[in-house]
Amino acid sequence: MGTRIISGAIGAVIAALVIWLHDTLVLNFALAAIILLMLYELFKAARCIKLRLTCLPCFVYGAAMPFVVTTEAAKYKFVFDLLLVFLVMFSFVALHNSVKYYRMFFILGSTILVVNSMTTLIIMNEIPVHGLMYLIMGLCGAWLADTGAYFSGTFFGKHKLCPEVSPKKTIEGFAGGLIVTGGLFMLINFIYEKLLPKLTDYAVDVTYWKVFLLGVVLAVIGTIGDLSASVLKRQCGIKDYGNIMPGHGGAMDRFDSVLFVAPCLLAFISIVNIYN
Repeated sequence: MGTRIISGAIGAVIAALVIWLHDTLVLNFALAAIILLMLYELFKAARCIKLRLTCLPCFVYGAAMPFVVTTEAAKYKFVFDLLLVFLVMFSFVALHNSVKYYRMFFILGSTILVVNSMTTLIIMNEIPVHGLMYLIMGLCGAWLADTGAYFSGTFFGKHKLCPEVSPKKTIEGFAGGLIVTGGLFMLINFIYEKLLPKLTDYAVDVTYWKVFLLGVVLAVIGTIGDLSASVLKRQCGIKDYGNIMPGHGGAMDRFDSVLFVAPCLLAFISIVNIYN
């Protein structure tokens, strides 16, 4: 547990630095690096990394999209998506003797999921007034649930949630993660409500029951994302996707929940107004 806490603290400091510089290209570069790491880990886990002609356009696409989604080029995103598909399919034809169809679709599907999910963080960050808060919630919605579930499960866990997929997850830990996320979302937004008028010319009224509901929903979605990544790890025969963070694994291990949480948060705030 000690190693996990120390590496988690270091990761939190780095994340805080990136968030502090959220209105600069630091955020774009950070997400581009994370996307590339996630794609590399996924391709390696599925034994696709040696298919260079197929993987190369995916890496280029992943590195470029964080710099595209909030610029004038964003209106041509469909063209970039289509170009990615064409290049991957071209490699499939060119390497038809060595590339199996399921590997090709795994590479393409993973790229589209990872890149489009992670870049929603940049899209939310660009939303006027509340963009930074949405960015924070997009990350916290995944990490708070995981941390809350970890400690709740460690001290109170007795009943396994999904033992064949993730033996350490418990029902008690899952419930604790929901409560912790919902409660901390309310606390974070309470602080935000008090600080925003002092730092800017804007005042905000938070609808706290919606915020609590949002935290609970994102905690559930984050758990589904985590379990999905665990299923993939088991089928690939690996324990962790990488070792970039001792005790936590690789970038995919740390951001698997974010893949689901970030786009769902964007969908939620597009439908439900949590600020008045």
